Amino acid sequence: MPQDRALPGLSDSDLKSILYREHPAWKSIAITPCMKAEKLSTLTGCELFVKYENLQYTGAFKERGALAKLLSLTADEKKRGVIAASAGNHAQGVARNAATLGINATIVMPRHTPYVKVQQTEALGANVILDGDDYDSANVVARRKCNEDGLTFVHPFDDPHVIAGQGTIGVEMLEAVPDLDILVVPIGGGGLLSGIAIAARRIKPDIKVIGVQAQLYPSMLNLLKDQDNPVGGMTLAEGIAVREPGKLTRQLIAALVDDIVMVDERALESALSLYLNVQKTLAEGAGAAGLAAILANPEIFAGRKVGTVICGGNIDTRLLSSILMRDIARQGRMARLRIELLDVPGQLTKVADIIAKAGGNVIDVSYHRIFNDLPAKATYLDISVETNDRPHLDRIIENLRAAGLATEIATY
Repeated sequence: MPQDRALPGLSDSDLKSILYREHPAWKSIAITPCMKAEKLSTLTGCELFVKYENLQYTGAFKERGALAKLLSLTADEKKRGVIAASAGNHAQGVARNAATLGINATIVMPRHTPYVKVQQTEALGANVILDGDDYDSANVVARRKCNEDGLTFVHPFDDPHVIAGQGTIGVEMLEAVPDLDILVVPIGGGGLLSGIAIAARRIKPDIKVIGVQAQLYPSMLNLLKDQDNPVGGMTLAEGIAVREPGKLTRQLIAALVDDIVMVDERALESALSLYLNVQKTLAEGAGAAGLAAILANPEIFAGRKVGTVICGGNIDTRLLSSILMRDIARQGRMARLRIELLDVPGQLTKVADIIAKAGGNVIDVSYHRIFNDLPAKATYLDISVETNDRPHLDRIIENLRAAGLATEIATY
């Protein structure tokens, strides 16, 4: 594998200055912890170290690249202002650091961006324009306005200064844990992985670097492995749901990264739940991608010292609630049982008594007298129960069946 650790568009001295945070303005960006996750290490079979970029002021790593780009501007460029297109973490990273440096920032966000994200970006000092139905159309608007008003465009990933700014994470990880064997990093457009790979190979040339993409958005993997996996869909990892990776980032990843793996939605959900329930930290879907890859490919990481990044922790609370409840259901700690019984008095009492004696807790009950294919004197009862674990759930089902009640776990 080529070990070229240069970054096109930046001199080596400028790259080093960014990677080692030499400008005083870098004090506004937290040097986030990189700590061993003891319980997750036991679960994954490797010695796992986690970098907590969810602890940045805006809840994500994007501040680093934004600051590096803004610091590179000339006095005239700073005076004219900057513009970016984003519906998430990049918007807030640009807004916050532009305000800190006294630069006017405009962010074009899709019209249907959740109001809380618009409000947070405005609160950080940016002028928000709502235009376009998605990121791509918002980006077209931002580019047009950039040209019309003479602004500087701050790209979320395909820019050498942005890439170098994200690379400060790699420096910090290897300063904290110099003997890491493998780095596992999410890929969207590729800026985070490119920056970390450049920094890591400067410090430890033989370190293994692996990128992770959501199975629904394997755009970089398709390009570099000459595959034709479909791209698109509703993914939990919206922060890395990028259809077209950067031109610069794809070159850097091709030269510096050992492999790219994909993770499916279930793996992302499980990893997010583990971070919250085991590690007691909040990750967004993209932020959980590294752990998801480790869980899905244990043979790659077994017995090694592995570092990964929670690249962000900004997730909608309603979505989070749904993910946690789904995980509880997969563990068998909650289930909806569908029971076939005669539509006569006393049947519900019978069912509830069996469940109670087995130590289960009934949450809700629903009869289906009309919309079923049973005889007229029969009905379906859907009953949701809480249990301790899967074996406990299995015992409750066995007890119901032993009492002559046809019982299945309802999946719809």
